[in-house]
Amino acid sequence: MAEERIGLGELDRLIRLHLPKKFQEGQESIAAPSKKAKLLPESEETVFTIPGFEVYGCGECHKSEELLDKSINRMRQSLERLAAIFPDLPPPPLKQFIIQSGADEWLRPGQFAHTTFDTIRIFPAAILVDSRVYGNATHLHESLHLTQPFLGIANELEAYGLNIRSDPKFLLLNYPYFSDTVTAFFIPEFPDMLNRFFAREVKEKSSVLGEDMTVPREVQWFLMPFEDDALGKVATVIEKLEPVLKEVSRLNRMYPLESAYLGEQTHAFSLLLDIAAAKTLPPPPLELAPAALKEGFSVLEVQFSKLDNTRLGYRIDRKREALMTLTYHLRLKDTATRLGIYFRFLKQRFIGADGEVKLVVPDEEDFKRYVEEKRRDLARMADSPKLTPIEKAGALRMLDSIPE
Repeated sequence: MAEERIGLGELDRLIRLHLPKKFQEGQESIAAPSKKAKLLPESEETVFTIPGFEVYGCGECHKSEELLDKSINRMRQSLERLAAIFPDLPPPPLKQFIIQSGADEWLRPGQFAHTTFDTIRIFPAAILVDSRVYGNATHLHESLHLTQPFLGIANELEAYGLNIRSDPKFLLLNYPYFSDTVTAFFIPEFPDMLNRFFAREVKEKSSVLGEDMTVPREVQWFLMPFEDDALGKVATVIEKLEPVLKEVSRLNRMYPLESAYLGEQTHAFSLLLDIAAAKTLPPPPLELAPAALKEGFSVLEVQFSKLDNTRLGYRIDRKREALMTLTYHLRLKDTATRLGIYFRFLKQRFIGADGEVKLVVPDEEDFKRYVEEKRRDLARMADSPKLTPIEKAGALRMLDSIPE
């Protein structure tokens, strides 16, 4: 799906010309170039717009009509791909697509793109990377976000699960979401593979200008050649993960509040995937005395019952804390042993006797407080004067869909 491939030097030059700009007063008073288009036969019209086109001098090099037409074409192709992968998914409610030259609270300089409410916001530099390097994976990723009923880590997991289907390098780049399942069930040497992937040297300075390189490190790693046999192994694993990825999507849509809560309470990015793997795949091999297994379960139970992340706003990965405790206090140095305990713990905690997933929350009162806090956050966002009318209406609709 990518446009003509591009070299690192040329990509650096183009990104340098399209870095996020500081907000300029008077921008909002100038009419932004816009165009409406129906992207799918069953979808509503989408408004494509380029705010600040004149203020930031975009018209010196570009014709707004051409940029809008290219964006319409990219999004149409992305939605068609999404429909082909998820034929039962309703069309995403994309009512607005904003090519945003200036950074603000809704699209910060470090982001590529952001889905708000019925809206995708994206930087011009991100469009360059996505169309010339990633095969429009970001457009596809954000399109899936539009279909998700709530917020949270599980949404990112599901969206990255969509991206890895098109290129195994996305799994390596986003390894926190996938590595433990891949290591435990398919490729024991996967941590070594990751080390080799990220050990490749990236350029910190532009070879032409001598200034800091504008191409992000992850984009450089994606562009570099990597071991064909390793990528082939990962691609094979992704095919085998298809039932697990489908289960992640099912859980995230059937239990959106619980999925979001558990993601924040444990701060384990891969939790929903790991639970789906524990349900779907045969347990990984484990040679361990029953007493040691019971002690390992106890360590995991303690960590998975802590509420510091939701009550105090910490960001402690409870899975990592538990696995470190197994390593240093129980002296379980072997990765396979620790992961074998972990996935059996998940099966005991989250999989019922009937084989179905039960997303158990450790404290019902904490869960209720979490949902109320998210409702308040949504209400504050809906009141923001920086949201467009389309986004405000979408925020209010999501707020109405969340039970008090």
